Amino acid sequence: MSNSQYQTFETYGPSDPYGADPAREPSAYDPPLGPPLGPPLDLPPDVHSAQTLAYGMHAASSSPYEDTYRPAYEAPGSPEPELPRQGTPDAPVVRAGAGRRGARRRRARYAERSDGMRRLLPQALVVAFLAGGTTAFVAKDKAIELSVDGKPRTLHTFADDVTELLTEEGVEVGAHDVVAPAPDDALASGDEVAVRYGRPVRLTLDGHRREVWTTARTVDEALEQLGVRAEGAYLSASRSRRIGRGGLALNVRTERSVTIMADGRARKIRTNAATVREAVEEAGITLRGQDTTSVKPESFPRDGQTVTVLRIIGTKEVREETIPFDVERTDDPSLFRGTEIVERPGQPGLRRVTYSLRTVNGVRQKPRRIKSEVVRQPRTQVVKVGTKPLPTSVQGADHLDWQGLAACESGGRPNAVDSSGTYGGLYQFDTQTWQSLGGKGRPQDASAAEQTLRAKKLYVRRGATPWPHCGTRLHG
Repeated sequence: MSNSQYQTFETYGPSDPYGADPAREPSAYDPPLGPPLGPPLDLPPDVHSAQTLAYGMHAASSSPYEDTYRPAYEAPGSPEPELPRQGTPDAPVVRAGAGRRGARRRRARYAERSDGMRRLLPQALVVAFLAGGTTAFVAKDKAIELSVDGKPRTLHTFADDVTELLTEEGVEVGAHDVVAPAPDDALASGDEVAVRYGRPVRLTLDGHRREVWTTARTVDEALEQLGVRAEGAYLSASRSRRIGRGGLALNVRTERSVTIMADGRARKIRTNAATVREAVEEAGITLRGQDTTSVKPESFPRDGQTVTVLRIIGTKEVREETIPFDVERTDDPSLFRGTEIVERPGQPGLRRVTYSLRTVNGVRQKPRRIKSEVVRQPRTQVVKVGTKPLPTSVQGADHLDWQGLAACESGGRPNAVDSSGTYGGLYQFDTQTWQSLGGKGRPQDASAAEQTLRAKKLYVRRGATPWPHCGTRLHG
C-alpha cells in the first residue's frame, strides 16, 4: 500500500517479466488489451543481455529509439490529475503495458531505485559521522559531585582535571585551602571533588598564644583537627559554633592535674583554672591577709605542678642606725711630716629604718627593710697632715737610749694612753707639756719620730726628771 495521497495499481503478467507470451492461449483472467502504445521494439535475441537504462535516458549508439514515455502527471504543462481515493467505485484501473512496454517500465523503475540509493549513500555517511561524534561527545561528558566547603552538588562537565573543573565553576583556592583529589588529577565520570576552605584561628592554648589555619567549619571539628583534648576543657566558644571564613579567636584551657599543699595537707585536683589562685580556691583553700603561694598567684597552673600555700604572719619593727662620717685631710706645712692633727672631729649621722618581720608557716624569716628615713646628717671630720721635715738630731740627747725609755713608759706603742687619759704616746706626755715643746694636738696622734724629737728637747731642758721611774733607762 502506498503512503501517497494518490494510489496507483498496476497489473503484471503472470510469468513473463517483460511482456505476454505470444504462444500462450488467452485466459479469461487476462485483462483486455488496449491499442499498442507505439511501434514494436527490436529486441535482441537474448532479452537478458539487453542494456538497462536509467529512467529518461537512452543509448544513442545502440538503439535508434528514444524512450518517450512520460507519466501523464509528469508531462510538461500538464495539470496534476485528480486521482480518486483507493476503493472508490469509479476509480480507473491503471495497468502496465504488456510486452515490451512493461519491460521498459520495470527497467526505468529499477534505475530510479539505483539512483535513489546513490543519493542516499552520502546521507548515510553523514548520519554515521554524526553518530560517531555524538558518541565521542557523550564520552567526554562527565557527571561529577562537587562539594565546596560542605555544600555538595552534582554537575556535568567536559573538564579533564580538577583544576579545569574548579576554574569552570569559578572556585578559587588559596594556600591554606584543601582540594581532594589533587588539582592535577584527571577526572572520570562519577568522581567526587571536595574543596575545604582554610580559616585562621587565633588559638590561646593553656596560656600559649599562636595562630593556626584549619579547614574545619565548627569549633569541635577544629579541636579534633588540631589534636586538642576538649574533654573537661574550658572553651571561650561553644563546640557547635561555626567558624566563618574570617576566622575565630579561641581560648582553650585543658583539664590539668595540680597538687595543692596547705596547712600540712596535700590536695590533688583536676582543674581548667586560668590562674593558681583559682586552682587554690577550687581546692577549698582560702587565702587570708598576707597569705600567698609558692608561685605567683596569677600565674598559669601547669599539669603536674605542686603549689604550696604560704601562711604568713607579718609585723613591723623600727630601728635607729648610725651613719658613718667622712674624713677630710688637708696638708699643714707647720707640722712635722708624719703628724696628723684633728682640726674638727667628725660626728656620725642617724637613720631610722623600718623592717618587715615575717613568719612563714611558723618559721621566722630574715627581716626585710621596707622604709628608711635620715634623722641627722653626719658631720665630716677635718684632719691636718704635717709636711714639715723633721730635724735629724738634738744636740746633747742623741746618744741616749730612747728606745729603752719608750719600752718602759708605753711598751713601745706610739698611740698608747694611760688609764686616766692624761698621758699619751711613746714617752707619756701630758698635753700641756707636749704643746709647750711645739707639738700640735695630742702626743699620741703624732708620729713616733716627732715624739722622740720632742722627748729629746724635753731632756735638754729638764733632764730625766719628767720620767721618774724609767729615766734611768736613758743611760742604759
